[in-house]
Amino acid sequence: MSSDEDLLKLESQLCFAIVTAARNVVSIYRPVLEPLGLTHPQYLVMLALWEQAPRSLSELADELAMEPATLSPLVKRLEAQGRVVRARRADDERVLDIGLTDTGRALRAQAVAVPAQIMARVGMDLGQIEAVRDGLAPFAGRRSGA
Repeated sequence: MSSDEDLLKLESQLCFAIVTAARNVVSIYRPVLEPLGLTHPQYLVMLALWEQAPRSLSELADELAMEPATLSPLVKRLEAQGRVVRARRADDERVLDIGLTDTGRALRAQAVAVPAQIMARVGMDLGQIEAVRDGLAPFAGRRSGA
């Protein structure tokens, strides 16, 4: 088989390796996040809000590299769970701010255990996790146009 044919093998594709790894990592998070009542995308929203809240929906979408139309239903579900609150800005009603409720802030104390549980499940230490994360940095840029 020629090297050109090897390049077109599915297992040779960077995109396939990254997509497969992403799917598998999300499935590893699922049982860890379930006791917190969070899906993986909701966990990412909460992580961003624990770093800084309130934030506008568009700021949050940019931070998470998501489209606002995709993020909005996630935020609505978190609001229905009593974890976040959505409010229009008084000085500009076009801007929708997302803030944390007391319940949302309190959830952070439970979430502190998530990274250690993930490391245990994947059998990697912090240094190994950081090396993989840093190796993916060239692919983790923001959405185009953002």
